[in-house]
Amino acid sequence: MISDIKRKKYMKFIIETYGCQMNVADSELIVSILNNAGLTHTENIDDAQIIIFNTCSVRENAEKRVIGRITSEVSRKSHQNNLLVGIVGCMAQRLGEELKKINKKIDFVVGVDQYSLLPEIIEDCLNNNDFISKTTLNQAEIYNDLYPTRSNPLNAFITIMRGCNNFCTYCIVPFTRGRERSRPIKEILSEIELAGQNKSFEVTLLGQNVNSYSFENNDFPDLLQKANEIDSIRRIRFVTSHPKDLSDKLIETMATYEKVCEHIHLPLQSGNNEILNKMNRKYTAEHYLNLINKLRKAMPDIAITTDVIAGFPSETEEQYLDTLNIMKEIQFDFAYMFKYSERTGTKAADFEDSIPETTRLYRLQNLIDQQTEITTAKYKKKIGSIQEVYVECKSKRNSNEMSGKTRDFKITVFDGNESLINQFVKVKIVDAVGWTLKGIKN
Repeated sequence: MISDIKRKKYMKFIIETYGCQMNVADSELIVSILNNAGLTHTENIDDAQIIIFNTCSVRENAEKRVIGRITSEVSRKSHQNNLLVGIVGCMAQRLGEELKKINKKIDFVVGVDQYSLLPEIIEDCLNNNDFISKTTLNQAEIYNDLYPTRSNPLNAFITIMRGCNNFCTYCIVPFTRGRERSRPIKEILSEIELAGQNKSFEVTLLGQNVNSYSFENNDFPDLLQKANEIDSIRRIRFVTSHPKDLSDKLIETMATYEKVCEHIHLPLQSGNNEILNKMNRKYTAEHYLNLINKLRKAMPDIAITTDVIAGFPSETEEQYLDTLNIMKEIQFDFAYMFKYSERTGTKAADFEDSIPETTRLYRLQNLIDQQTEITTAKYKKKIGSIQEVYVECKSKRNSNEMSGKTRDFKITVFDGNESLINQFVKVKIVDAVGWTLKGIKN
C-alpha cells in the first residue's frame, strides 16, 4: 500500500514528544510502525521530510507550547518542498480538524487509536496534498502486534492498558484516550521478556490506572508476580496508581517480590474531602493516609511521590491548608505540583466558583516551598547509605561521572566511565545536591 514511500528511501521522519510516559511509549510505537513501512527515523530535524508532534492536552500550557513549536517549524515549508507536518496524540484527539484552523500548513492530524493508519495517511498526503484527520476512538485498539522501537534502550516503557474510566472532573484523559481496556497478559509478559533480552533490564509498566488492570481473572498484582519470574529483567516499576484501587494484595506483592522497586507514585490531588469529592476522586483523605501507613508498614524504606493541584474551583483557604498539612504529615519524597488549569470539555470547566489566578499561584508556591524542604531532607537522609544504582548514562554536568537511578527512583551520580552503562553498581551516598544523590563506587 505504501510503495511510493518505499521508493523514496531518502524519506526521514522525526517525532517530538510532549507529556507523560504514555506519550513516550506511543512515540516508540509510531517509530516502529513507520520503520516497518520503509521510512527512517532521525533525531535531526534538518534531515526530516516528515515532522510529527506527539502532543499532550492535560494542561493548557502543554498545548500552547506545542502550537508554538508547530508555528515555528511549519515555516520550513517555504523552502523545503514536500515537507509534511503532522500532529498526533491527545491534542490531536481533542481538537481534530480544528488544528487546521489554528495553522493551515498542518498536513495531518491522527488520534491515539489510529496510529496504524499513519503509513497510508502519509502516502495520501504526498500524493494528493490534502489535509487528513483521523481521530475516531477505537475501543478494540491495543496495538498488540507491535514491538516498540525503544527511545531509551535501558528502560522499557510497556503499556499494559489504554484509556481511563475514572472521569476526574478536571481531567481530559478519558475524552482523549477513550475507555479503559487491558492488554492480554501473555502479550505483556512476552514484551517484558523481549525487552530484557534486548538488555532493557528495567521495565516500567504503564497505564492511566494500573491498579485496575484486569485480563482473564488476572489483576495487576498477578501481572507483577508473573513479571517477577522473568529472568531477563532486574527491576519492575509502574505508573500510575489510583488510590481508590490500591489493594492490600498489591501492597503485599510489592513487599514480597524482589524485582518490584520500592517506589510508588500515588496522586493525592487534594487533602480536603469536599474538594476530593468535587474532583470525583472517589476516596477520602483518611483513606489515603491509611494507604500510606500500610505501604510504609510493609516497606519502611519505600519512596512515595505524588501529584497535587492548588486552587481547584471553590477551594477555600482552609481547604487548601488541609492539603498543605497532609503533605507535611505524609512527607512525600517528591511531588509534582500544579495550579488548577481549566480544560475545555471537562466537568470542572463548567464550575463557576473559580479561584483567582493570583491566589492559585500563591497557594502553589507555598506547596512548592514546603515540599522542597521535605524533599531536601529526604535526600540528605540517604547520605551514608549503600544504594544499588542502575547506570544509564554520563552525567550531564560532569563527563567523568556516571548517572543512574536507585531502586527508589532517585537520580545518583558517581565517578566512573562508560563501561559501567547498563550495569548495576553499589554506590555509597556521600552528598545530596538538589534532587540528585552523589556517591562513590562501593
